[in-house]
Amino acid sequence: MLTDANTNPCGTAAGGLNRRMLLGLLAVAAMPLARPAVAATVAPATGAADPTATIKQFNDALLGAMKSGGRADFGQRFQALAPAIDQAFDLPDVLAVSVGSSWASLPADQQGRLLDAFRRYTVASYAASFDSYSGQRFTVLPDTRDLGAGRVVVQSRLQPASGDATELDYVMKQTQTGWKVVDVLAAGSISRVAVQRSDFRHLLASGGGNALVASLQRKISDLSGGAVA
Repeated sequence: MLTDANTNPCGTAAGGLNRRMLLGLLAVAAMPLARPAVAATVAPATGAADPTATIKQFNDALLGAMKSGGRADFGQRFQALAPAIDQAFDLPDVLAVSVGSSWASLPADQQGRLLDAFRRYTVASYAASFDSYSGQRFTVLPDTRDLGAGRVVVQSRLQPASGDATELDYVMKQTQTGWKVVDVLAAGSISRVAVQRSDFRHLLASGGGNALVASLQRKISDLSGGAVA
């Protein structure tokens, strides 16, 4: 479900992001897979040929945002993370499948506004969640798990300075611009695709594309404290 963004759903603790906090991120981030008839709003950089390289680069960006949390404001962290999310995620595909079969019937201008709001919402959720550093580090396992249909799972871990690591895996597919994230699995199996899909479709069924755009814009404002419109 879409969580109340008035509180940080994945705030950091002294030992790093714990399981409860990470599951909160699933309720404020992006989602699944498919090929929509809409172009990305930002031209992606050349993608990595190795799916693990995509995640290593993205983890580096998250770690940078965490380390800058004490000196950078929300807007600065948002701007720093935006290109990393554009490069790592296939957001147009994610949005099209989240909307479902009604996507094709939405006017082109509404599709564009939804994609823009969805992108900013995704960036804002990560900027709000990965906002402080206390010795954490990311690791990426070298071997991927094949899911078939051209998709693999890259296994990543967030290790706090002390205590158990949090498993954060990425479902990847290869695109014309490299390997892209199409889903995130917390604890190895809890999909953010499943967490959010029903809420997006409920909003569309009850109020159409405008209702979903308005909901995403409210979440962006709440997550950023008004720093991002």
